Amino acid sequence: MAMKIRLARGGSKKRPFYRIVAADSRMPRDGRFIEKLGTYNPLLPKDSDERIKMNIERITYWLSQGAQPSDRVSRFLEASNILERKERFNPNKGEPKQKAKERAEAKETQKHQE
Repeated sequence: MAMKIRLARGGSKKRPFYRIVAADSRMPRDGRFIEKLGTYNPLLPKDSDERIKMNIERITYWLSQGAQPSDRVSRFLEASNILERKERFNPNKGEPKQKAKERAEAKETQKHQE
């Protein structure tokens, strides 16, 4: 059974609230899970203690059993020093889009004409 540590969404429309859960990877996002490991409330300020709550003891247990954290949960675990930081590299992310490139070219040609 492939285990995942991931977020399960709760809350109403436009008011998200997430549970951090250990679930079988074949189950749906908000479906059946094995154990609730914590909560995440993205509406709270980033410096609030209530924003992310995790049961560290149980998370380390599930990681030792081979559970794979989702990308967002792995970022939470890296921030709390449970996992070592992964190297992420996306060179296209910081690159300007087409319209921004066109504006920059237009600005350059204006400078050269003056």
